[in-house]
Amino acid sequence: MQNVLVVGAGAGGTAILKLLLQLDYMNVTGIVDTNPEAPGIRLAEENGIPHGEDWRPFISNDLHMIFDVTGEQGIFGELLKARPAHAVLIPGTIAKLLVSLLEENAEYIGRLRSETARNKMIFDSLDEGMIGTDSDGIIRFFNRSASLITGTPVRSALGRHILDVIPDSNLPHVAKTGIPELNRELTLSNGTRVVTSRRPLSDPSGNRAGAFTVFRDISGVVELAEEITNLKEIQSMLEAIIHSSDDAISVVDENGRGIMINPAYTRLTGLTEADVIGKPATVDITEGESIHMKVLETGRPIRGVRMRVGPAAREVVVNVAPILVGDKLKGSIGIIHDLTEMRELADELDHARRIIRSLETRYTFEDVVGESPDMKLAIQQARLAATLPLPILLRGESGTGKEVFAQAIHHEAGRGKFVRVNCSAIPEERLSRELFGSEEPSADGKTDVVEGLFEEAHGGTLFIDEIGELPADVQVALLRVLEENEFYRTGGSRPVPVSVRVIAATNRNLEKLMREGKFREDLFHRLNRMPVHIPPLRQRRGDIKLLAEKLLPKLNRDLGRSVTEITEEAASLLRQHNWPGNVRELENVISRALIFMRPADKSLDKAELSAVFQAEGDGNAGTLAEQLDAHEKLILKEALTSCAGNKSDAAKQLGISVRTLYYKLEKHRLV
Repeated sequence: MQNVLVVGAGAGGTAILKLLLQLDYMNVTGIVDTNPEAPGIRLAEENGIPHGEDWRPFISNDLHMIFDVTGEQGIFGELLKARPAHAVLIPGTIAKLLVSLLEENAEYIGRLRSETARNKMIFDSLDEGMIGTDSDGIIRFFNRSASLITGTPVRSALGRHILDVIPDSNLPHVAKTGIPELNRELTLSNGTRVVTSRRPLSDPSGNRAGAFTVFRDISGVVELAEEITNLKEIQSMLEAIIHSSDDAISVVDENGRGIMINPAYTRLTGLTEADVIGKPATVDITEGESIHMKVLETGRPIRGVRMRVGPAAREVVVNVAPILVGDKLKGSIGIIHDLTEMRELADELDHARRIIRSLETRYTFEDVVGESPDMKLAIQQARLAATLPLPILLRGESGTGKEVFAQAIHHEAGRGKFVRVNCSAIPEERLSRELFGSEEPSADGKTDVVEGLFEEAHGGTLFIDEIGELPADVQVALLRVLEENEFYRTGGSRPVPVSVRVIAATNRNLEKLMREGKFREDLFHRLNRMPVHIPPLRQRRGDIKLLAEKLLPKLNRDLGRSVTEITEEAASLLRQHNWPGNVRELENVISRALIFMRPADKSLDKAELSAVFQAEGDGNAGTLAEQLDAHEKLILKEALTSCAGNKSDAAKQLGISVRTLYYKLEKHRLV
């Protein structure tokens, strides 16, 4: 649950408050405006939300987010100083963008729900009974006709095993083997004879997810056979259904000639029946291959193919399935989803995230703790680097605090925005676009320009983490930026000038990568003009207690504890550990130790740390089985603590059944 304060109750604040009231995970702790008659104040009164004329009494440590929609720069500055360190302050411009995006998202979800309800209504209007089960044989779909034919109410059937409802059903076998069964006769327990077809269900990865059956009374088989012998009769039967769908639908015959489209198809592609009916399936394609023709060649469905269609070259994703009459392929049906709006929304959300992540930096050199000679040297080098207009290379093992150094250097230099990117977290094929942006021709003949992180960081600092993961082509482009202060966008033909301080970081051996031909030597020498080596924690054990005590305030806030000191016995135990995960591991160990403490405890002692190290198998902790049991017991305790003792939530968090959780709790005597 995120605690939110809204400052400003005019039109903007009212819109934000209305939106927040609809979100279950947002808790509005108050709304403030100097005008007690502001519309947002009246809305707060109606919903029992605290309100006032001064925002200061509403500032507390449990705030997570503050919206400033006053439009007054002075108030924004005061809020920035007064807010808790962990709280995000969102100015009005960003707030308006978020409101717009979330409202569009809500509208999209509403349309999706409406379409789902419409599909359910269609399935319930069919004469055929339809039942779907998951891989365990549990009924997940049961339409109205299935209820009438079997004599079992829908609510009674859902969630039960298929064999409890239809004892002679062969759906579990179909789900297990993946082999469909077509047109099989079956007599139900109520005496009704049906003809049923059963098919396996697979998820997008091709894994079996269950099975699905369609059936009807034997008396309707003859009528059904007459209807499906001619594709034209199928067309008339389906026409009412597909014309009511908001998704574009096209149907072709066995020769790949168009025989049916719906109004949504015309709205999406701009093509009418005269343009499509009787024409080849390729007539609507601007970019890509005809999926209809591939399905007709293979007789298998194809899903999730992207292409562009129609005169406007709209970007879509296509699902196409074969139409089978008995064992004969009579055509195929395609469902076309418009990706343009979804892509625009995703781009806007991504842009908003990038704006928010570059609003501020948290760390200065005051946050860099260390009295060891190696650490003092690293801090001295970093302070010097901050004064020079050179690229900086931060080197150190994972978890040593390279981003803390990067932010401290940026803060010391006092220039522009701080923008971060982790090269290992972005697929290689996207990394160049992410860094340098892109230029693509649009349907109207213009050029769509997407700015990259270098342009976003113009005048400031770009922190490139895990630089050893850069692909070769991106290394070349980065070298150009460092040497000439310009770059080319992906797909662009003109250089883009830029002024950016680059801080790179890596935990890899770049010299070894150069010998293997995986990292450019000229790029290495350009970056290595100002290297800063951050020592691992095991080489500065004298700093461990200082670091641990520096971490305590943050961990106390996160875990609701009030620990103010670490005993010398506990510090001695910390110094004995090898710390392969460095400062990040130290923070994790201390936070896990705090979990075992009471909220009123003031000192972290050796006993709590020993429990954590024993659970991790550190030192002479017994046999492998004993160490695994200790670790499992600690994980169970942490899960129960984080879920406030709710065993159902704890089981869900751990990814196990409630029955398995109870077994393990009894095994470790935790109940």
